[in-house]
Amino acid sequence: MFGQTHQQGQHMMMNGAPGHQRYVQLGNDEEGNRATTNGEIRRQDWDAMDLSGQGLRALSPSLFSDYLFLGKLFIDNNRLTRLDPSLGSLRSLTHLDASNNQLVDVPEEIGMLVNLKSLLLFDNNIRSLPNEIGYLYKLEMLGVEGNPLDEDMKDEIIRKGSRALVTHLRESTAAGPPPNERDWHILDETPTSEILSVLSYNILCDKYATSSQYGYTPSEVLSWNYRKNIILGEVKDHDADIVCLQEVDQERYNEFFRRELSYQDYRGVFSPKTRAKTMADKEAKFVDGCATFFKSSKYILLDKHVIDFANTAINRPDMKGEHDTFNRVMPRDHIAVVTFFENRATGSRLIVVNVHIYWHPAFKDVKLVQVAIMLEQITRLSDRWAKHPACTDKAAFQHGELDTESNFTGTDATPDEPAPSQEYPNGTQIPLLICGDFNSTIGTGVYDLITQGRVSGDHSDLVNHSYGNFTRDGMAHPFKLKSAYSGTDELSFTNYTPAYSAVIDYIWYSANALQVRGVLGDVDLDYLSKVPGFPNHHFPSDHVALRAEFSVKSRKEIKAVEAKFGPQKERRS
Repeated sequence: MFGQTHQQGQHMMMNGAPGHQRYVQLGNDEEGNRATTNGEIRRQDWDAMDLSGQGLRALSPSLFSDYLFLGKLFIDNNRLTRLDPSLGSLRSLTHLDASNNQLVDVPEEIGMLVNLKSLLLFDNNIRSLPNEIGYLYKLEMLGVEGNPLDEDMKDEIIRKGSRALVTHLRESTAAGPPPNERDWHILDETPTSEILSVLSYNILCDKYATSSQYGYTPSEVLSWNYRKNIILGEVKDHDADIVCLQEVDQERYNEFFRRELSYQDYRGVFSPKTRAKTMADKEAKFVDGCATFFKSSKYILLDKHVIDFANTAINRPDMKGEHDTFNRVMPRDHIAVVTFFENRATGSRLIVVNVHIYWHPAFKDVKLVQVAIMLEQITRLSDRWAKHPACTDKAAFQHGELDTESNFTGTDATPDEPAPSQEYPNGTQIPLLICGDFNSTIGTGVYDLITQGRVSGDHSDLVNHSYGNFTRDGMAHPFKLKSAYSGTDELSFTNYTPAYSAVIDYIWYSANALQVRGVLGDVDLDYLSKVPGFPNHHFPSDHVALRAEFSVKSRKEIKAVEAKFGPQKERRS
């Protein structure tokens, strides 16, 4: 996969550096190391700059801000005494030669150049190398001979080679100062009778957290023993009413999260990907899935359902005979966990969907089909649940059959006089939250379907594929869904790795029944200037958590919205 160059430079050669036509290639096809692209690929006619032998004493920072596309930079045989920290912005560099200068150190920002394969620092005055060089997991050549390096570094190179030195530096990296706390953005302070909060978080399954996948991260930091308590601490600190976790395997759910969160009044519903059904227990326990936790003193779990995308697709009469269904959709065993709650105090009801959609960028059609199936199934479930009988004895649900998946030892603080169960004329009136990792950005078919309510069967994400009625008639759903972050600028990213940074996780809500009150903001952008990717010491996953707070509109408010705006328009948050 090819990523776009960041600037369209003019045709030029510098000191004989050959101009040539090429695309700048970034990343590879592995999840977590996807190439950075927004679908547009620009041609860059040169990507090498040679400033060697010019007697330069300093380099303008504009070199690093104006030429982000550079793949090779030669600044050797000059009189440079320092490299500006803005060098770290040249994220496309694969070759940097700063030999035969007068450098006395290397900036920590060198660690941002994670695509470097060759770093030549021969014959300078460098006494020590920053640990951040350990982030350069693609480095094949590190040239440091001719520098007065300290004895420990020299010994490491002599005994084990420069590759071992890079590994040593990475494993020796200290945690460093933590980032500033993420801001909480208040969007609405209107008094309301009912508020609910939700947290969505892809926690990075332990079996995926490998050094081959995250070569810039110290192995200790990748270990589950290190990451689990940071993840748990985040969940506890946010203290949301509803928590949707993705990439949780069965073993961690049963032996860690279910137990630990029970002490915080949480109970859970979990389902692994469908491959677990075909495995022995000792293998199945490592299969990841989705786990939804809820505050048991606030909510009653009325029902639950697992959406099996592949099985649903191959059993649809219009899809089961399609070649693409069997070869593209059926092999992907992703699922969605759907839960149906009632608020013990107010009687309002709530549908929560927790989902993880397939990741591969070459399978946009599969992602769209999975989401279309999800929305189709939610429609059927919501219509059925609109007829769900009233909960007449809420005390009976404190330890009812559906609520027994916990060892919670606290007290269920059921209100003395709970309100009667609310009634809903149809499924679209029940408040709805859809949380998860959609592996899709703005402008994709997945995003368009969710936000616009419909996509045509000839959508570009479906081109040359056939999925029965979905491609014949298009895809649609009846809900008025918006992103919780649509009232502000979307986050800068929800997934952050050296080769891929984008918003792919969302909290969707039914705008006719819920109103956004606040959302959790961006990660400290200054902190990121020396952090090439997550996970790291402070962020235990390659994703960041999303949190939103909502007010539940009264039945009167919902009717007023429908009367005023009509069925095809959304109320602005």
